[in-house]
Amino acid sequence: MPDMLVNNTHYRTIWFDPELDTVQIIDQTRLPYRFEISSLHTVQQAALAISTMRVRGAPLIGATAAYGLALAMRENPDDAMLSDACEMLIATRPTAINLRWAVMALRSELQSRSPEYRAEYAWQFAAQLCDNDAQACESIGEHGAALLADLAAKNENAVINVMTHCNAGWLATVDWGTALAPVYKAHDAGLNVHVWVSETRPRNQGFYLTAWELAAHGVPHTLIADNAAGHLMQTGQVDCCIVGTDRTLPTGDVCNKIGTYLKALSAKANAVPFYVAAPSSSIDWHGAQTAADIPIEQRGPDELTHVTGVSSAGELLNVRLGGCEVASTSTEFSNYAFDVTPADLVTALITERGTVPASQAGLRSLFPDRFSSQSAYCDG
Repeated sequence: MPDMLVNNTHYRTIWFDPELDTVQIIDQTRLPYRFEISSLHTVQQAALAISTMRVRGAPLIGATAAYGLALAMRENPDDAMLSDACEMLIATRPTAINLRWAVMALRSELQSRSPEYRAEYAWQFAAQLCDNDAQACESIGEHGAALLADLAAKNENAVINVMTHCNAGWLATVDWGTALAPVYKAHDAGLNVHVWVSETRPRNQGFYLTAWELAAHGVPHTLIADNAAGHLMQTGQVDCCIVGTDRTLPTGDVCNKIGTYLKALSAKANAVPFYVAAPSSSIDWHGAQTAADIPIEQRGPDELTHVTGVSSAGELLNVRLGGCEVASTSTEFSNYAFDVTPADLVTALITERGTVPASQAGLRSLFPDRFSSQSAYCDG
């Protein structure tokens, strides 16, 4: 059953509209103040949507990249266009693994086909990738909800307080989400669950996106400043943490939105279970082997110096539109977008095939096929 309803209408975050004959996305830079749908007509527009974070979240940018290649092949299916489009898309966001894998898997398939068949195959590939992502996320929700039910049973069905970070919900994927999928499943099953939502500076994805999602779904939640997370864990107000991942190594190390590492440290110090919702599409099976191998994206200073808001006249102000300046630009800024949480701080990985220790042995027990082959991103 699909998860997210907006004004009583179900939406995925990206889809092909046959009537408009193009790709549609929800513009996440307008949320939570405006719910707006935008069209992507070209691969250049798809790349720009990824780089400016109109779409974001590792699974979703992988899906957007696949649709971007389909748009490119519709325009011109020759080898030069294919090569240029792949390079353009891969350059947009270097850290999340889904994007590169989606592009390289589709590129390999397209190179083996005659140009006249490439566009049709690319559209099919992108659609199947989206279906696979939604199915994987729903399965993560079911496995994660079982963990929350166990916590509820141990606490005599008291409120289960879940802390999350950034946005790893429906808006970060095609449907359901990763870290929020267990929350949605548990809530829908009648479990008394409450979510601590950290703002997640500097882009405030928790503030703008996670809180909006949870409110739309009717899930009780409370917004907190990032720096309050440790206090809440220290005072026994958090039963578990669940976060998403942009790239997980076969060793169990997790690269996620900046600030995840600090939450994991606090969780470890206070004996709070720290779970990572990790679809197999976000696991770097055959690439980076250590944390040092992961390229950590650094973004522009405007994300630190400007915030999104609405003026007294109702005008939306965000970074892309000029923004509301909150800091002096006369100093230097550093804006790392991700950090790496070592596997020994992760209680378990919640995958579409089950929950396992954050280790190579744990992952191998569920995904022996991934350790023995160069499986494509969309193979399920």
